[in-house]
Amino acid sequence: MTFGRLHIVPHLEPFLAQNPQLNIDLMLDDRNVNLVEEGVDVALRLGTLSDSGLTARKIAECRRVVLGTPAYFEKHAEPACPADLGRHQAIVYSLGGGSHWQFKKNNDEQPVTISGRIRVNAAEGLRAAVLAHQGLTIASQWMFAPELANGSVREVMRDWRLPDQDLWAVFPTGRMASAKARAFVEYIQGLLLRESGKKSRF
Repeated sequence: MTFGRLHIVPHLEPFLAQNPQLNIDLMLDDRNVNLVEEGVDVALRLGTLSDSGLTARKIAECRRVVLGTPAYFEKHAEPACPADLGRHQAIVYSLGGGSHWQFKKNNDEQPVTISGRIRVNAAEGLRAAVLAHQGLTIASQWMFAPELANGSVREVMRDWRLPDQDLWAVFPTGRMASAKARAFVEYIQGLLLRESGKKSRF
């Protein structure tokens, strides 16, 4: 839902202007709906696809980062390495990777388990907790794109990398993707490319 609210809804008007005979029925839902039963032409899904039988196309990837608000880091010193995260209160996003992470810096790899008293299963809840200065988190840059841009949240441990998060266009299995679905996917992929300035990343 958060990805759609931040990165899809604000950009629908130009797509509709390019396709005057097309209407959009946009479903914002964190659950993986049955595309055939719901009559969906195309779904955008983030992360690892659990159903290998889906007809899917990877259209972008996003960096995951460690972030928090400046107010939180004023009270709790910024972590400099993965080992420092054990001393922090973390907001855990159960659908976005959970507690266990593998950090990498050059040839050095360090696994870490983050812990905290707040665990949420929706991105909006994660955002609310972080913006209320209740802890740091590990999340995709897209989830906090406005706040990263205006400085109300800050990325830390920039020299350590985490696994990227993939964005997939998923089509109903067993039938050809419609021309309108393909056009929408091409538009979103181009939009993310323009936003990121780098192929396949956002």
